Amino acid sequence: MRILKDEAVAVCVDIQERLFPHIHDHEQLKKNSEILVQGLKLLNVPIIVTEQYKKGLGDTIEGIKEMVVTYPTFEKTAFSCCDDAPFSHKLEEGSFKKFVILFGIEAHVCLMQTAIDLKAKGHQPVIIEDCVGSRNPENKRIAINRMIHEGVIVTSYESVLFELCRYAGSDTFKAVSKLVK
Repeated sequence: MRILKDEAVAVCVDIQERLFPHIHDHEQLKKNSEILVQGLKLLNVPIIVTEQYKKGLGDTIEGIKEMVVTYPTFEKTAFSCCDDAPFSHKLEEGSFKKFVILFGIEAHVCLMQTAIDLKAKGHQPVIIEDCVGSRNPENKRIAINRMIHEGVIVTSYESVLFELCRYAGSDTFKAVSKLVK
């Protein structure tokens, strides 16, 4: 099943200030997520941002926050983004997006529950494995395995960006190639 950019939307899930430093290998996660966001923007893939309980976990981290400032952001208290009515309304407005590209934290809580709910709603969730994390890497591993079992696509940021690009030779391809080098 090919992931097509015109049928895709991305969701940046809860990459927030107070939780982020506790995520295993968080600096690599930040670097990968920044590349992913830049590539998604080059490809004109819409992005939705969520923030879990801002009062306790703070804002989206610096670096990513500046890149997504123009995209809709939803504060939530539900673990699954799909249990948040404003988020669900935004996701479903306009043309139906088959592929929902997910990245952020934590893999075994908000991302996994969101992916399972998206699948139940008829979407095809796509987890960007090198752009998701958990405090404990074992929890991430278990969550990735469960999501695969549930029928979620798991891939890397470089792979999804080139899949969305589809062809070499364009200016967009050249810009994405520079990002991933």
